[in-house]
Amino acid sequence: MSEKPWRGVMVATALPLRPDLSVDHDAYAEHCRWLVANGCDGVVPNGSLGEYQTLTIEERTRVVETAVAAIGGDRVMPGIAAYGALEARRWAEQAGNAGCASVMLLPPNAYRGDERAALEHYRIAAQAGLPIVAYNNPIDTKIDLIPPLLARLYAEGLIVAVKEFTGDVRRAYELAELAAGLDLLAGSDDVLLELAAAGAVGWVAGYANALPAASVALYRAATAGDPATALPLYRALHPLLRWDSKTEFVQAIKLSMDLAGRQGGGCRPPRQPLLPTQEAAVRAATEQALAGGLR
Repeated sequence: MSEKPWRGVMVATALPLRPDLSVDHDAYAEHCRWLVANGCDGVVPNGSLGEYQTLTIEERTRVVETAVAAIGGDRVMPGIAAYGALEARRWAEQAGNAGCASVMLLPPNAYRGDERAALEHYRIAAQAGLPIVAYNNPIDTKIDLIPPLLARLYAEGLIVAVKEFTGDVRRAYELAELAAGLDLLAGSDDVLLELAAAGAVGWVAGYANALPAASVALYRAATAGDPATALPLYRALHPLLRWDSKTEFVQAIKLSMDLAGRQGGGCRPPRQPLLPTQEAAVRAATEQALAGGLR
């Protein structure tokens, strides 16, 4: 097991669905193995990209077990987001029982709590005993894990890293000053290069579902301080990477997966198919990337 298994390219996995929108666990296991075979360091099941909000308890449990059986628990960092802290702790316990080495946790995702509520949320989830990567996505949760709050969480030993999704690269520098040992993970595909330059040691990646080898090459070059390699690749991928920060990111990434020969499939309601203009844009950008040899 890696000493810090949340580092590197951790793919927030899309979940393959059959035409009847049931989970295709066999396809998901194969997808996890394929991602690792293409250089990714691990997977993050049951995140927003995995449509966790639409899964039953049984489905969500089995998704984690499927990933662990496919690639090993040290490579699996499940999302344990929940409406309540007690539920989040139960999901952390389930992840630990399945053999996972770490988990990723949003703040309360229905209750717009204050700093006290966020702290207690993480305190309760931490009782499960697994390393927690905080996930800062104030667009969805309406709770912003600003650097001083993250520093408090880290000082209490509640979190080991943060997936930063705001897109505000300036936070990386303040966070390094306030909590020098806290690992920063890029959470938005379209600011990967900027956050790598600011010291990110991991990437919870979305578009790696469709183009894992190119994504890994970008990450390795960016974190190695190799702009001659990273910048052209970043420019080539950016028309796709920016979809990771759009409302329709699940639909876009699944379409790109289909075009790349993977099984993306449809999405469960309430997500709807892309509008014709959106589909055309994703299709054109994906085909251009594939024509350029990116995989």
